[in-house]
Amino acid sequence: MSGGTLDGRVAVITGGSRGIGLGIATAYRAAGAHVVIAARKATGLAEAREELLRVKGDGDLHTVVANAGEPEQAEACVEETMARFGRIDILVNNAATNPYHGDLLDLDLPRAEKTVRVNQYGMIAWIRYAWRAWMAEHGGAVVNIASVGGLIVDPHIGYYNATKAAMLHMTRQLAYELGPRARVNAIAPGLIKTELARAVWEVREPVLTAKLPLRRLGTVEDVANAALFLASDASSWMTGQTLVLDGGATALPIGVDE
Repeated sequence: MSGGTLDGRVAVITGGSRGIGLGIATAYRAAGAHVVIAARKATGLAEAREELLRVKGDGDLHTVVANAGEPEQAEACVEETMARFGRIDILVNNAATNPYHGDLLDLDLPRAEKTVRVNQYGMIAWIRYAWRAWMAEHGGAVVNIASVGGLIVDPHIGYYNATKAAMLHMTRQLAYELGPRARVNAIAPGLIKTELARAVWEVREPVLTAKLPLRRLGTVEDVANAALFLASDASSWMTGQTLVLDGGATALPIGVDE
């Protein structure tokens, strides 16, 4: 395999029924991969399947109902993937949750635990099972979808961002622990124009983009292209790294209004 092709590879994508996860599934399938998308809701998976089947690609497609924050469901998804395809070459940890908006000192324990369970421990669980089932012996690539929020301070979603910062650190830690067999990298997107984030960007898009060096918000395709690069041999000497896709937001000087 060379460049951005994934011919014959098997990829498991959590949170794969919509938004960034579905975009990555689309890109992988177009690149020739067999794709397994996992998500909590069967209806969403059915709709995603219909959309993915319209994508030109030779790879097979499978859907699994699984909550990313439930380790036993992660294990079952990996087992089902192995039974169907006999291998797992790529794992994309895309699923995330954000049940709390507000100051850290007002955060309650149940929502804190839910956020960590999905965003942090869930990532470890999915990697564990993929590693033990295939990657420990045969190698593979892990792509963790974090957030630029893991690098900055935000007045509303500080705890969510803290879990994403932890995700970035665990990416480096796991790159060390799983090398040289598996590569582990992350993507830290800025604001992406997904349906889930529509309430954030739709009304304020001109304001949000005015100061960005690239003068636009990110698209699902932007993230999918990066995820394709990290899963392919084009990034074969890259591990423990984070690709920041933010239109240049973190490159802005402090205190400049124009």
